Amino acid sequence: MYNSKNFNGKQFVNPVPTTVSKPGTFWNTIWEFMVGREQRVPARKIGPFTTDTQELKRTASDKIRVTWFGHSSVLLEIEGKRFLTDPVWGSRSSPVNFAGPARFFAPTIPLQDLPPLDGVIISHDHYDHFDPVALKILSQTGITFYVPLGVEQHFRNWQLPAGKVVSCDWGDTVSLPNGFNLYCTPARHFSGRGLKRNNTLWASWVITSPQYRVYYGGDSGYFPGFKEIGNTYGPFDLTLLEIGAYHENWGEIHMGPANALQAHLDLKGKLLLPIHWGLFNLAFHAWTAPVEELVTLAQEQGVSLFLPVPGEPTILPEQNLNTNWWAAYK
Repeated sequence: MYNSKNFNGKQFVNPVPTTVSKPGTFWNTIWEFMVGREQRVPARKIGPFTTDTQELKRTASDKIRVTWFGHSSVLLEIEGKRFLTDPVWGSRSSPVNFAGPARFFAPTIPLQDLPPLDGVIISHDHYDHFDPVALKILSQTGITFYVPLGVEQHFRNWQLPAGKVVSCDWGDTVSLPNGFNLYCTPARHFSGRGLKRNNTLWASWVITSPQYRVYYGGDSGYFPGFKEIGNTYGPFDLTLLEIGAYHENWGEIHMGPANALQAHLDLKGKLLLPIHWGLFNLAFHAWTAPVEELVTLAQEQGVSLFLPVPGEPTILPEQNLNTNWWAAYK
């Protein structure tokens, strides 16, 4: 049992009423899965992309440097501190290693070659965000994991060092040395592995340093909480928001490009780094559809995007950066 207003005695609940999918759409969704002709995977093998380990060893002490490893795995270097979000290094987003959505490209760097981290930030326990093999490797370094309520139980079940896990409810603050803070903030989603659902919390996170503010959205449908977070913690130098694996039947738990752009504006963001795309086939749209739609909408609305090459450490620019790397693999 959890002493949390977000736990109803049986399971965790969303900040607003939410359904995982529209009622009565199951068979239509199955039909779309079977007959859809979208190019859901790349036309040819992607990469390989390689992360420059020597570059990572050079600390960007007064800037934000970002390395996007694909999907929602991101190394955020903020004024010299390093935080890794939702590390997934496995070959599939699946409970088994012989079936399920496979990676479009190999990891750009072995986990063991990452520089020393100041924390690993977890948004929720779905397979495409919570990789036990990666967590086991990282736990051997003695790093601290920041997780939503209930997720710490997975560490105990997998016999990982639970003493290095800080579990947080929405509204909790973790104060770190040198003027850094982590804030656990709401998201509109759900959780679960296997047949269990919503027995752990899901969250977004705010990272603040003396100079910068960064928002990591994890997975979320659009909801009024983005404006509240923007008013409380913004404006943000960088927002990381999901754009992929969207569908009209899942509109309350995933945003898609248009709602991600609106969330970025609600958050008072300067640059938007789209996540949750480009690595796994988790929906029915073409694999490049999310980013292409986002680029078009952002140009129309004058929003600056941050679209680095996978695995490439990139200093946060002052304005729009679009490498268009995916065009070569359509």
